[in-house]
Amino acid sequence: MGQLRIPGPTPCPPEVLQAMAGQMINHRGPEFGEMLQDITARLKQLFQTKNDLYLLTCSGTGGLEAAIVNTLSPGDRVLSVTVGVFGERFTGMAEEFGAEVIPLRFEYGQTADPDEIRRALQKEPEIKAVMVAHNETSTGVTNDLAAISAVVKEFDKLLLVDAISSMGSIDLPVDKWHCDVTVTASQKGWMVPPGLAMVSVSQEAWQAHARARMPRFNWDFARAQKYLEIGQTPWTPAVSIVFGLSVALDMMLKEGLSNIFARHARVGDAAREGVKSLGMSLFPDEKYASNTVTAVSVRDGMDVKEMLKILREEYQIVLAGGQQSLQGKIFRIGHLGLITEEDIKEIISALKEVLPRVSA
Repeated sequence: MGQLRIPGPTPCPPEVLQAMAGQMINHRGPEFGEMLQDITARLKQLFQTKNDLYLLTCSGTGGLEAAIVNTLSPGDRVLSVTVGVFGERFTGMAEEFGAEVIPLRFEYGQTADPDEIRRALQKEPEIKAVMVAHNETSTGVTNDLAAISAVVKEFDKLLLVDAISSMGSIDLPVDKWHCDVTVTASQKGWMVPPGLAMVSVSQEAWQAHARARMPRFNWDFARAQKYLEIGQTPWTPAVSIVFGLSVALDMMLKEGLSNIFARHARVGDAAREGVKSLGMSLFPDEKYASNTVTAVSVRDGMDVKEMLKILREEYQIVLAGGQQSLQGKIFRIGHLGLITEEDIKEIISALKEVLPRVSA
């Protein structure tokens, strides 16, 4: 496949794939223990945190479940800030475990308004935690997490952050922004296949953990901490993906955080300008447009399903369609992880040729 440009999984560098072909090792032995401790330390650099941090063998959804069950009890009031499909998923998960979720929904394509969050917290003083997605891939929007955090901490609430499609690609200083549980996943900007979630846990989150009564076993942070102290994970980890992650982290630290963020900003700008050069419109307000995924509105009379098919079969370029209520209304270009401006130019060039074939 030429270009896989969905919001995840993302392409893996050859070095990562080669590392993953390595023979299995004892996940209870010293070699794995040294690797786990080293990976944890390097991840803390990229999370910009001194908080505890754990590898969980699961998708990002498992990491979000861990954030909920380790900090909340059934009946706890939670403010769920949603601007898209994945915010709604976070909401549904908390409800499933018995939290009393107060949804604060914003129009798809818009960003969350910190003033609205403040009013919600003023109205419901019993709220214990605020859940929010930093970057919403279903709509191509990045929330102003710094401003949201300032409001949440003004009321001394826990902040649970879905950073699955932002961490490692868009600046998110965990400690500076007082994020209590921050979740990301290997298949996004980390350039590794799906299978690992990475979760940071603040001291405030640990205090909540001591009181939390939601059922947990596989995702229990206390077990993760106990085993990390002896260089292990509680349960059998995805060893091959850990091999790949170690190599990917080397590559990321060599590039440097500021350079990674700047590259994603350049690529995001190239995608947005390229789309507009074709006479198409961005779905979100451009002020909030993501640097990891560009959502594009479908023109009247345009067959987006056929467009995606032609791009895939004739150009070996895979883009994403819209999800749920946005199906058939938008398409999305993922641009996080292993990507350059040249990759975007190739996509825009292909779109230029295909669009006349699928437009009424």
